Amino acid sequence: MNPSPKTWFITGCSTGFGRILAELLLERGDRVIATARKIESLAPLAAKAKTDGQLEIFELDVTDFPTIHRVADAAIAKTGRIDVLVNNAGYGYVGALEEISMDDVRKVYETNVFGLMEVTRALLPQFRKQRSGHIINLSSVAGMTGTPGASIYNSTKFAVEGLSEALAGELSHFGIKVTLIEPGAFRTDFANRSLRVAPYMPEYAEALAVTRKYYETIGGQQPGDPVEAAKAMIAVANHPNPPLRLPMGKIALGRIRAKIAQYESEIAAWEKTILETDFPEHR
Repeated sequence: MNPSPKTWFITGCSTGFGRILAELLLERGDRVIATARKIESLAPLAAKAKTDGQLEIFELDVTDFPTIHRVADAAIAKTGRIDVLVNNAGYGYVGALEEISMDDVRKVYETNVFGLMEVTRALLPQFRKQRSGHIINLSSVAGMTGTPGASIYNSTKFAVEGLSEALAGELSHFGIKVTLIEPGAFRTDFANRSLRVAPYMPEYAEALAVTRKYYETIGGQQPGDPVEAAKAMIAVANHPNPPLRLPMGKIALGRIRAKIAQYESEIAAWEKTILETDFPEHR
């Protein structure tokens, strides 16, 4: 038996995780507020709705802050409450730090970080008012481990990780929960339409060879099943004690465990130096 239906606000529903999640929720009987930069991309979702009012669609570019607040207000006016916010909108960028222009860096941050922040800020007053809510932020294994050639994308997801961890503490008093979703390689269009690639500098040909080859060949071969990922997000939202972080897939789990082991090893090797940086009376 399904838990009581919830109302979900999801960004980036044109394709990928956002689209699949919206479709599964409509099938379950939940209410969905689906947004995308181009509203026509959401038209096929209408056929999935079982009842009038089950689906509300809005055109929303998460870098347009005034529109974010207008859409949030309109969604709340139509539905009365929102139970789950899924910050899914975002895109990847491959390239060394030197290869990516600062203008492009700002654009990635505007979507992956600042847009996520502002959508969250727009819905927080409603969550506080109802003393409940669940914020699900799409991070990545790239938010936990760095990869040569993904430094800018890594930095945006590391920002989402730090923001979400602190936010969980800020909001727990209001009964609001926060979960980070950390997928590895999933068979969405992330490696295709949603990926930007910087102009190559020959100086980085060797250092970035593995990363570039990976993104050139991985499309359609990723081991992660996005339908199963969406089901896991639904399970998390309906759990009384959801995790702060949920890695997804064998690749993500392996890379995160390897990082934890490396970090523990470095701390053990340098513990004496680490502790000596305190004043003697505090060691």
